[in-house]
Amino acid sequence: MLEARGLTKQYGSQIALHPLDLTIAPGEVFCLLGANGAGKTTTINLFLDFIAPTAGTALIGGVEVASNPLATKAQLAYIPEQVTLYRNLTGLENLRFFAALATGETLPDSRLLEILKAAGLPDGAAGKRVGGYSKGMRQKVGIAIAMAKNARALLLDEPTSGLDPKASNEFSALLTRLSGEGVAILMATHDLFRAKESGTRIGIMREGRMRHQVATRDIGHADLEQLYLEQMRD
Repeated sequence: MLEARGLTKQYGSQIALHPLDLTIAPGEVFCLLGANGAGKTTTINLFLDFIAPTAGTALIGGVEVASNPLATKAQLAYIPEQVTLYRNLTGLENLRFFAALATGETLPDSRLLEILKAAGLPDGAAGKRVGGYSKGMRQKVGIAIAMAKNARALLLDEPTSGLDPKASNEFSALLTRLSGEGVAILMATHDLFRAKESGTRIGIMREGRMRHQVATRDIGHADLEQLYLEQMRD
């Protein structure tokens, strides 16, 4: 569903992303680990067509991103570290607006409320202004927007940063549910524990290179931490 073929990004003499080959199938959760500047966000931005590749190709559902930006965006949803919503609107009103923007149609409120509930928004919160939401609640509205759009690929950049353990665990459970429905997920994170708990595969990046990949079923938490630290050494 998500594929990088020799995907490269260079700014002058600085290489932000060395040639990357990566395939993420429907139902997979691929977690990118690495320090700041490792190339995680660059990779996501290339799939989003926020920046143009220097070389190589990003594809979504077999469609090239750079030459078909609108068609590929129709298949995906993006959740950044801070989900941007209209603070003076309710959760339901935000979902109604963004779902209509994404799909070109207005879903009935009964369906939108079902989606918000499925995304884990607490009972009664849908009718309250987003300005009073916690970060975890805003992230759930972001997930609800992806669900309303029926996105087949989900890109996340540090989505659990700043969440308390309960909210982080709930977010991981949502990702597991979406992957079970066949959504391909690419998540950049610093959280080794969540990567192990949520991911099906993990990639460790450093200085724009994919240094190591491993299936989460093949490694424990302690061994993952040790592997990560080994890849970060000079």
